[in-house]
Amino acid sequence: MQIKECIVSAPGKAILHGEHAVVHGKVALAVSLNLRTYLRLQATSTSKVCINLPNINTFLSWDVTALKQLLPDSGAELGNVNELDAELVRMLRNFVGVSNGTLDTRSMAILAFLYIYLCVFAKSGELPSLTVSVWSELPTGAGLGSSAAYSVCLAAAMLCASGTIPSPLSDQENTARWGEVEMELINRWAFQGERIIHGNPSGVDNAVGIWGGILRYRSGKITALSRVPMLRILLTNTKVPRSTKVLVAGVKDRMNKFPSIINPVLESVDAVSCTCEQTLTEMSSDTPTPEHYNVLEELIDINQHHLNVIGVGHPSLDTLCRVTLARGLHSKLTGAGGGGCGITLLRPETECSVVQNTIQDLRDCGYDCWETRIGAAGVQQHSPLAVKEEVLEVLARY
Repeated sequence: MQIKECIVSAPGKAILHGEHAVVHGKVALAVSLNLRTYLRLQATSTSKVCINLPNINTFLSWDVTALKQLLPDSGAELGNVNELDAELVRMLRNFVGVSNGTLDTRSMAILAFLYIYLCVFAKSGELPSLTVSVWSELPTGAGLGSSAAYSVCLAAAMLCASGTIPSPLSDQENTARWGEVEMELINRWAFQGERIIHGNPSGVDNAVGIWGGILRYRSGKITALSRVPMLRILLTNTKVPRSTKVLVAGVKDRMNKFPSIINPVLESVDAVSCTCEQTLTEMSSDTPTPEHYNVLEELIDINQHHLNVIGVGHPSLDTLCRVTLARGLHSKLTGAGGGGCGITLLRPETECSVVQNTIQDLRDCGYDCWETRIGAAGVQQHSPLAVKEEVLEVLARY
């Protein structure tokens, strides 16, 4: 088999509106971030399969002959794209020495890599020797879709390298995207990677990684908004750890205790999401106006108050809102809350000095802060010429 070398990238994600309410059947808007994960796959002649993950200080390799022992003897198909192969996951856990209860980032990343590698290449009848290097602009464990971007990159690169899907790059292009059929296949394999890492994911994070832009999610149904505007934001990581499971349970407890109070709040969060969707649609159809941004800012403030009411706020997030409002900017938490990350909307006319001073103010609070955009493109293939020099240097180092 002639392995095709490739470089791919996928965006992270944030929740614009609807976090927690989405658990109870309400609308959520998930957005792609212009902070990306990059993967480079290279063919080798070493008879080894190597994975390099410098973000989490993980550099491993296995003999191809050892991995071949995991393939079924009967010629049966390995790994259905629509269903996680529990027996293969069990064998891989034993192979790499990961116990059943282990859920750390490093172990899950390794299992997802080996699972997708074996399933995709086993279909071609040959396991190739190769090196995969991944580097991400996204922090891990911050609720920004880093694992989904990783799984999307793995699936896209393996499928392309194996010839299962064609390269979308033409001689005249440095960056290109696959067609709808190919992206659907990438998405299904990426979702299996997400299932290994998270157990029972919603599918939103990998869908954002595939299609980018802004997605509407409600009760398991995902719809992409067409022609969405690119919005500038500040993304802030308070670095306060939190448990999504505990926070979701806390909202449920508060609902049971005060149903006549909390249920209307969740209905209002749903209305915020729908009003935001309508506003974004108007902005993509017409030239965005100051009034559009006024509405977006008001919705951010309203939703942040609602999230505090249902019990997922945190003093670190209150500080974020206070610090940015002092500069005339509006912020809300994104994701589970209880710490974690927040987003701050930047209007087109916001001066560079205001942005830089706000970033410094937040860093002085001990937070990490980046200026980025929402509505970025989904999974892409790149030529080396199209990748930022510092990213290429990292990927080439391993």
